Amino acid sequence: MTDLMTLDGTPVSRLTFGTMQFGGKADEAESAAMYDAARGVGINHFDTAVRYTEGAAETILGQLIKNERDKIYLATKVGYTGGSGRANILAQFDICRSQLQQDQIDLLYLHRFDDATPLEETFATMAELQSQGLIRQIGVSNYAAWQVMKAQAVARSFGTRIDVMQPMYSLVKRQAEVEIFPMAQDQGIALVPYSPLGGGLLTGKYASGGTGRLTDDPRYAVRYGQGWMHDTADRLTAVARDVGTDPATLAVAWVMSHATRPSPIISARSLAQLRPSLAAADFTMSPALYDEITALSPAPPPATDRLEEA
Repeated sequence: MTDLMTLDGTPVSRLTFGTMQFGGKADEAESAAMYDAARGVGINHFDTAVRYTEGAAETILGQLIKNERDKIYLATKVGYTGGSGRANILAQFDICRSQLQQDQIDLLYLHRFDDATPLEETFATMAELQSQGLIRQIGVSNYAAWQVMKAQAVARSFGTRIDVMQPMYSLVKRQAEVEIFPMAQDQGIALVPYSPLGGGLLTGKYASGGTGRLTDDPRYAVRYGQGWMHDTADRLTAVARDVGTDPATLAVAWVMSHATRPSPIISARSLAQLRPSLAAADFTMSPALYDEITALSPAPPPATDRLEEA
């Protein structure tokens, strides 16, 4: 597996903090409080993107890390809009560096696959940024396994490689187990999955009438709208009650406990909302509890119809 380290040589933390809420639902003061709390439990891996909250997320994060830059593993993303052509990558990356007030980024992701641009153009550009010392490592987000492998072959032709992948993964979104996780393990690609709480569904708040992304954003309402997902969330809440912890803690710790050792991205709108996810850093997940939680949701079918060989 790819070794991810900060500039001072410290291995990255098992949890990653995502700044999507910085400058949006979380103002500067709340963002700073969450940053300090994350640092307090040892998190040194921070994830952002060029257009999160219209650039405010990068701007706030840049201010927060400026006095300890060498202790932070800084990841950002380009190409969610505009494609993965050379001009767009370079233009958005310049915006990233300006907003973050940083010359070098530890990890630069391609935010999603672009089938309209030749991979040779995309990865020649990424390799150039790497050879210039402007980025240390290359990542991809929201790629299918076959897209990663295709891109990895092209990256190697330029003397580089994909080091990190960011897929969606949670107890109610387990498709990554079928091909993405085995592929990443085979290729030595580090896994940094997003949405370990299933858009907040796995916190249990919606069952009690709470609001959040599932009520505010139609995309999330559809993504997590199936009845079995809500049943799984209810059962996770019951397990959490039995073991004396918060369901969010269990949801994040469950992702961390997968054999591929993912580093899930946690995020929140406030420090109070963040605390249960932070608690996963110190939660000990026994094999029996892991199996119990795993059984709460259906395993995705294997990638073959030859079930007798699966």
